[in-house]
Amino acid sequence: MTAALRPGLVGCGNMGASIGHRLATAHPLSVFDVDGDRAARVAADTGATVAPGLPELAAACDVVVLSLPTEAVSDRVVDVLLEHLASGSAIIETSTVGPGHIRAQGDRCAPRGVALVDAAILSGVAEMRAGTTTLLVGGADEAVRQVTPVLDALAARQLRLGPLGAGMAAKIGNNAVSHAVMVVLLEAAAMVQSAGVPTSAFAEMLMGEGSGLTRPLTHRLRERVLGGDYEGGMPTEAARKDSVLALRLAEAGQVPMFAIQAAHSVYEIAVAQGLGRDDYAAVAKLWEAWTGRRFD
Repeated sequence: MTAALRPGLVGCGNMGASIGHRLATAHPLSVFDVDGDRAARVAADTGATVAPGLPELAAACDVVVLSLPTEAVSDRVVDVLLEHLASGSAIIETSTVGPGHIRAQGDRCAPRGVALVDAAILSGVAEMRAGTTTLLVGGADEAVRQVTPVLDALAARQLRLGPLGAGMAAKIGNNAVSHAVMVVLLEAAAMVQSAGVPTSAFAEMLMGEGSGLTRPLTHRLRERVLGGDYEGGMPTEAARKDSVLALRLAEAGQVPMFAIQAAHSVYEIAVAQGLGRDDYAAVAKLWEAWTGRRFD
C-alpha cells in the first residue's frame, strides 16, 4: 500500500461506528450504510465522507472494510463491490461469518484481482473504539501485508492464524467456548448454591489461578494436550468419579443439568476406552481419533 491509502467502510452499526472511529484517526475515510442516518452519524463523529452508494464508495477506495449483520448481506455487498473495485484493491471482512463462506467470497474476489482478508474482532464495541481489541486474521501473506496499515489502525494486537477463513474459525471457536462456559457456570453455580455456597463466593473461587475455569486451559490444553503428556496428574477415572458426584449433587438440589451432563458422557467413553489411568486431559485422544487430526 502507498501513503495515499484510501479506506472505506460499509456498515455503520454499533461495531461499524467504532471501526470508523479507529480508521478515521489514521486515514481519510469514506463510509456507506443503507441507513443513511447511521452513516451520517459516523461522518459527523469522524469527519468521514458519506458515499451515496456502494459503487461510489468502491471507486473512491483502495481497501473496503465490511461490518455487516449476516452472511447474506455480506455476499450482496461483496458482489456489488466487485463490479466497481479496481484490480489491486482489497476487502477486509470483520463481520462474523463462517470460514467456508469467506473462502467462497475469496474465490469470487480472486478473478477480479481483489484481495480478501478476514479480520474477526475478538472483543466488543468499546474495545474496538479504544483500540484495545484483538484482530483474528486469516488470509494469504501478500493480502495481509497489503492491508496491514488498515489492520494497524484498527488494533495494535493482531493474531495471524492462517489462510483465509482461519480468523473466522477462531472467532467462532472462541464464541462457542464463551457460550458453552456460560451455561456450565450457571449450572455449577446453581448446583453449589443448592448446597449453601453463595454465588459470589463461588465466582471469587473460580477467578483464582488454579481454578477449574483457568486450569484446563493453562495447564491441560496448553501443556499436556499440546505436549502429548498424559502421565501422572489427575486420572481420567477420578475425573469421571467427580463428574458423578456433581450430577448427584445437582439431582439432590433439583438443578437441571445440560452441559455438565453431556460432558460426563465423554469421561464415561474415555474410561471405557482404556484412558482411565491417564491424566484426564487424555480425553483429547478421543477427538484425535474421531477427527483423524492431532492437536498442534
